[in-house]
Amino acid sequence: MALTDEQWAVVEPLIEVCRPQAKVPPQHLRRTIGAILWRHDNGAKWRALPKAEGPWWMAAQTV
Repeated sequence: MALTDEQWAVVEPLIEVCRPQAKVPPQHLRRTIGAILWRHDNGAKWRALPKAEGPWWMAAQTV
């Protein structure tokens, strides 16, 4: 589920407030959040994640 620019503008600041600070910030946070939302909407297993949403293991580790 790709987030629109408008949706991302609302969600990103909220994520940044509660996300633990890492040595290296995630480069694909928007794509990862989209993958998490896709899985939630579809009720599918992580390995069923479409390739367009990025590697399944990256989103699974973020949850």
